[in-house]
Amino acid sequence: MNAQNPDPGRIVLLTASHRVAPGLLSWPAWQALRAADRVLCPDPGHPQLPYLREAGVDAELLRPSAQELVEACAGGRTVLVLPSGEGDAALTDGLARLAGSGRVTMPDLELLPGSYDLPGARLLDLVQVMDRIRRECPWSSRQTHEGLAKYAIEEAYELVEAIEDGDREALREELGDVLLQVVFHARIAEEDAEEPFSVDDVAGTIVAKLIHRHPHVFGDATAETPEEVKAHWLRTKADEKRRESVTDGVPLGQPGLALAAKLAGRVRTAGLGVAPPTGDGIGYELLALAVRAEAAGVDPEAALRAAGRLYRDAIREAEGVGEGSGAE
Repeated sequence: MNAQNPDPGRIVLLTASHRVAPGLLSWPAWQALRAADRVLCPDPGHPQLPYLREAGVDAELLRPSAQELVEACAGGRTVLVLPSGEGDAALTDGLARLAGSGRVTMPDLELLPGSYDLPGARLLDLVQVMDRIRRECPWSSRQTHEGLAKYAIEEAYELVEAIEDGDREALREELGDVLLQVVFHARIAEEDAEEPFSVDDVAGTIVAKLIHRHPHVFGDATAETPEEVKAHWLRTKADEKRRESVTDGVPLGQPGLALAAKLAGRVRTAGLGVAPPTGDGIGYELLALAVRAEAAGVDPEAALRAAGRLYRDAIREAEGVGEGSGAE
């Protein structure tokens, strides 16, 4: 590189996910930090700064303009910039304008991801947003487990409807609404004076349960068929619950057909010779139908909903109303 065309140097923009614990940068990121002639950070509150200082990296608190950054690289110097979590649009836009002007010999520009979001990382955002809403929203801050219970039921039914409709966009949205109920209840639970728990406790409980009930995945047991997997699940569940009756844990408040099918399934699985009661009235007839459906591997609730949908469509056709335009 001669005097008329000095080496324009190099700019490294090092990005780091705010969802990854500070200090957990990749090895290429640490190499770039140590090799740079200057490390600039425009954000004095950047979570990486304490770890850079601890590692002996001298990070200057400076917000350079695009022109200043280009000039700082002159002579073949490498300048690494650590933008804030939201990025630095003014800087990147300024660099783009300089490059497009054709009047400036631009340094090489590298965008170096210092850390990547792990699967499930956006759940941290949800927990953070829910925490703020709980503290600052006049409605959310007053909610209780009891007051929210009806919404959990509604959201579960809306999720089922999205599944049965085959609506992928609605499915994604309704899964989010169900997830919100979990996070909301967990956030409320943190405030309990006697038995507080957090969303981490909720997650830890279900993780431990899943591992224990899948010894064929996390242990030495074997299971080659879905039936063997179910047997493992039921056996470990029985060990956990130590129930006195096969009916323990069956919520009586669920829809009637689902309740009947659940009880019939428990009886069949346990090998109990308990026939459903008989008598006069539609209730006994529905009970018998639900038991028969369960034995045939049919979900009576889903079957009735499917028939109900066809009935609704027939009604709307008779009314001259197009499908899907009615309010739910």
